[in-house]
Amino acid sequence: MTTLRVRSPRAGGRRRPAVLPYINRELSWLDFNARVLHEARDERNPLLERAKFLAIFASNLDEFFQVRVSGLMEQVASAGGKRSPDGRTAAEQLAAIRARVHGLGLEHARLVAMVRAALAAEGVAVVDHAAIPEHHARLRERYLEEIFPVLTPLAVAPGHPFPYISTLSLSLAVVVRDPDGGEERFARVKVPQILPRLVAVDAHAYVPLEQVIAANLDVLFPGLEIVESHPFRVTRDADFDIEEDEAGDLVSAIEQELRRRRFGSAVRLEVEDGMPDGVRDFILDGIGLGPDDLYAVPGILDATCFWQLATLDLPELRDPPWTPVVPARLTPHDDGEGADVFAAIRQGDILVHHPYESFGASVERFIAQAADDPDVLTIKMTLYRTSGDSPIVRDLIRAAEQGKQVVVLVEIKARFDEEANIVWARKLEQAGAHVVYGLVGLKTHSKISLVVRREGSGLRRYVHLGTGNYNPKTARIYIDLGLLTCRPELGADATDLFNYLTGLSRQHQFRRLLVAPVSLRPRLRELIEREGEHARAGRTARIVVKCNAIVDPELMEALYRAGQAGVEIECIIRGICSLHPGMPGVSDRIRVRSIVGEFLEHSRIYGFLNGGRQEWYTGSADLMERNLDRRIEAVFPIEDLEAQARLAEIVKVMLADDRRSWQLGADATWRRTEEINAAAGTIDTFATLKERAERALVVAHEPRRPTSPVGSLDPRA
Repeated sequence: MTTLRVRSPRAGGRRRPAVLPYINRELSWLDFNARVLHEARDERNPLLERAKFLAIFASNLDEFFQVRVSGLMEQVASAGGKRSPDGRTAAEQLAAIRARVHGLGLEHARLVAMVRAALAAEGVAVVDHAAIPEHHARLRERYLEEIFPVLTPLAVAPGHPFPYISTLSLSLAVVVRDPDGGEERFARVKVPQILPRLVAVDAHAYVPLEQVIAANLDVLFPGLEIVESHPFRVTRDADFDIEEDEAGDLVSAIEQELRRRRFGSAVRLEVEDGMPDGVRDFILDGIGLGPDDLYAVPGILDATCFWQLATLDLPELRDPPWTPVVPARLTPHDDGEGADVFAAIRQGDILVHHPYESFGASVERFIAQAADDPDVLTIKMTLYRTSGDSPIVRDLIRAAEQGKQVVVLVEIKARFDEEANIVWARKLEQAGAHVVYGLVGLKTHSKISLVVRREGSGLRRYVHLGTGNYNPKTARIYIDLGLLTCRPELGADATDLFNYLTGLSRQHQFRRLLVAPVSLRPRLRELIEREGEHARAGRTARIVVKCNAIVDPELMEALYRAGQAGVEIECIIRGICSLHPGMPGVSDRIRVRSIVGEFLEHSRIYGFLNGGRQEWYTGSADLMERNLDRRIEAVFPIEDLEAQARLAEIVKVMLADDRRSWQLGADATWRRTEEINAAAGTIDTFATLKERAERALVVAHEPRRPTSPVGSLDPRA
């Protein structure tokens, strides 16, 4: 942690310099991934869930290097780039990142070995090829039949330059020699990604694919002596920038950049711990990296393979599955017919809480009914990420084919989903939908649907606003909120927002929506400052911030000032938190916690006590400069009293969690809440928390209830 120089107000409205604390965002992200890793360590979690957390940790770190580390390395290479808000150069940040990653990598490897041993005791074994000689003959047969035909050895020799190694692909570095006295040669063998990484040798017994290949290299290199072989893995820069102002066809430009992504600069080399220095140096030189970019891993490389174990059908080693409940007002009729969503919305706003409440019975049902309703004239939607089998997209296609006006803004700049989004966009266009590919210079990250329906002699607008993507798969594992409403002002705002997105509108005023980059930042600042004014007037003042990340210096400054004025501030931050709580005289009224659990915590909630007239907002935006200034975001008020009460209870439950939560201290380190409470002698019981959670999400006809409506895993969204 270091200090951030900002501007502070003084009498007469003038501003004077102030120094406020700021925790480095990259190191804060690594702290988040360390919290994910803790779930693999926690023996209270079922074994396959622990294996899942090992895979999530590894996948998170891959993306961190592809995007964040690559950007810092580019700054160092160009001798440019400004200092981070905490005052560090890119080189200083890289040095701190590398030291932290090496430590986390050792702990991850230790836990991989621990979980492997525990799984083996339960009959699920990941074994080394050398330890199962009784299976070697059969594995060689499978190698010849299923693996050998798709392998391609690439030698390095005169006329054969060092081969290109694609990002995140596992390879074998093979050293061969002519038995008649020739010199040693290097070859690379790619481990095929189209084959299962863990090869089954028995019921729930597996051997890593790279070990099967290594044991049969004589077939690939007949007549040569196999001196040694070692697995390694290269990570490359996977981020790219499109000069949209110069791109005549944005889709074609992104397709071209997707092809280039495979050829980004190398940013990390992972090798097995026992690889000789000479082989390491040869690979580093071949891919253009130095020794600082080398990460030696004890044990198995690329632990994302543990996803393969995490999906095994072994209920006794997994968390009990959660069956989403149908929101009470959307319960199907006794005859099996689905609820009339439009009639239910006309009765009042419906707040839905996924995955506890069914995405299919609410959001998907809303779009499906709109697609088939002859009185619906128009359906408009923003799509940021969706699944390959999305029923929502099929419904939109069907609506377009029936002659309805269907308008879809498909954000093809959504990182790592660009290709899938282009595919969906073209299918929608072929069906007759109007497809817009986003705005120049901005990503459209808002989650909003608008349905215009003829009712009587007029039209009524129905709107869905959410915190999560229109993705039925992630809706089962991400915690998100959505609002179904027909409030006229929100409907009018939705219309204006779509005109802003699809036309040449320069809309800057919205009735109820807070829209980035237009009104969200200034309005959030006003709401925070207003709470400070209440505190200075002697009224009780409180702010709740629940989001995935907070790094924006301006709004952090506003929160520090509100706390200094007497506002009590509760922050529940999933991932990166540059806000530094608990510092006397600066942030001692600010408390920060993070929750990591079975589901990924993705919703955003902003609450302001407002002198007793509490206001609640939720939406798609985190408190990051990219969300506030470089994306189209929609944050919306929750005005229904019942929905407000539900939000308040959801926050109350999260603040009461002592099983899955962590707290950020004045020393900028994270500690588990249960350990803090135990040290203070105030530890609660998980059973009590469970009861609180049940009350928070109770639905009258609910078939079953969650154990805890909290959780957090993945930084990407």
